[in-house]
Amino acid sequence: MGDSAEKQTRPSFFKGVKAEFKKIVWPDRKETIRQSIAVVAISVTVGIIIAILDYVIKYGVNFLTSI
Repeated sequence: MGDSAEKQTRPSFFKGVKAEFKKIVWPDRKETIRQSIAVVAISVTVGIIIAILDYVIKYGVNFLTSI
């Protein structure tokens, strides 16, 4: 009973997906490289910040537990 309705919606779903994929504008090589460098730089920066916070918190906890 529900099979006929499901079969009718699938082709329209895939047509919609195909139409949406046609709207995608992919970045060029230069933009991709620039964005990749930005992601790596931000990741390294956040990693350094987390490492510093970890060291400070570890030092603070060790100080408080040694009292």
